[in-house]
Amino acid sequence: MHIVSAEEAVSVVRSGNRVFVQTAAATPTVLTRALAERAPELREVELVHLHTEGPAPYAKPELSESFFTNALFVGANVRDAIEAGRADFIPIFLSEVPALFRRRILALDVALVQVSPPDVHGFCSLGVSVDATRAAVLAASIVVAQVNPHMPRTHGDGLIHTDQINVAVHVDEPLPEFPPRALTDAELNLGRFCAELIEDGATLQTGIGAIPDAVLRALTNHANLGIHTEMFSDGVLDLVERGVINNSLKRVHPGRLVSSFVMGTRRLYDFVDDNPQVVMLDCGYVNDTAVIRRNHKVTAINGAIEVDLTGQVVADSIGTRIFSGVGGQMDFIRGASLSEGGKPIIALLSTTRKNESRIVSLLKPGAGVVTTRAHVHYVVTEFGVAALYGRNLRQRARALIDVAHPDHREGLERAAYERFRTVV
Repeated sequence: MHIVSAEEAVSVVRSGNRVFVQTAAATPTVLTRALAERAPELREVELVHLHTEGPAPYAKPELSESFFTNALFVGANVRDAIEAGRADFIPIFLSEVPALFRRRILALDVALVQVSPPDVHGFCSLGVSVDATRAAVLAASIVVAQVNPHMPRTHGDGLIHTDQINVAVHVDEPLPEFPPRALTDAELNLGRFCAELIEDGATLQTGIGAIPDAVLRALTNHANLGIHTEMFSDGVLDLVERGVINNSLKRVHPGRLVSSFVMGTRRLYDFVDDNPQVVMLDCGYVNDTAVIRRNHKVTAINGAIEVDLTGQVVADSIGTRIFSGVGGQMDFIRGASLSEGGKPIIALLSTTRKNESRIVSLLKPGAGVVTTRAHVHYVVTEFGVAALYGRNLRQRARALIDVAHPDHREGLERAAYERFRTVV
């Protein structure tokens, strides 16, 4: 592993290269900043990544001749670039992203990653973000790493030997943190309704944010829960400390929390550091439906932007504007539905901040359906649970109207009557 400056490290990138950037809290911002500074001498460099944290200087308008972003999941730092045409979005299940690299459908010239310092055997760790990064490291012609003592060493698939790193730069910067915020009454109510669907002994898939935190907070009286999820945050820690989450009844990696990446506070990063209770694995495996379904009572809780009266779920776009991505929602919704006793749940607040209903008669023009109505079993809002599995279109409309905000139910009922020519 050759240690150089950031400027020298990114000098390996050439015009026309395709460059992978590591995910989320592991985003190697020192390297991406140095790469952006090389813009005058580069043309048509393609950046490929999932959600990244921090600034994305390569997506600035003035650098559009040098860099083009192809996002596999869209964060706030590249949304405007996509809308302006300086970047684009690749719709894909998270479970299939590693195969894009391994099969050279997206052949990678360079991978920019962030790792822990090497141990006595020469192994660094990808730490909090294994996801598709492991596949990118194995597939890329050149691996450039920023080595950071603040990166936790995690167990699982994230080990990378110094021999696999072509060039590296030393960085001493804390990872970005995402502290949980105070929950509203509506979010707490939604969490309680989801918790009522979760059985003792269930294996959970959830994520980061207010709704997952609200659900986890409502589970303190449950027992023998497990975690098999593409990512988790601080919300699980209290339940682990209470013994509610003990992974004792899981069939896949019993006794272990399984994840692909984590985002949260230093408390979370310290928890996963050298913790054999946590296994960080390739998302091609974690999100594989065949793997997910092997656990019993898999309960998958995923969010949505809007849901129409037939149960179609929009999760990646607001009309034609790409907001996030397909991610692992369908991987886990389908995996949970195939699990013995499993429950796939879509959870969302009934209204937007502008008091617009998120249960809608028709999806916004151009909105993309991430989860089809045939896959949806439960839709939960702060007003209750709509059970859709095995229900016809009229029954679904009635159930969804009943969990919509009271201010919008009359309008939804009129729309349903016009659609179905009968009162639902």
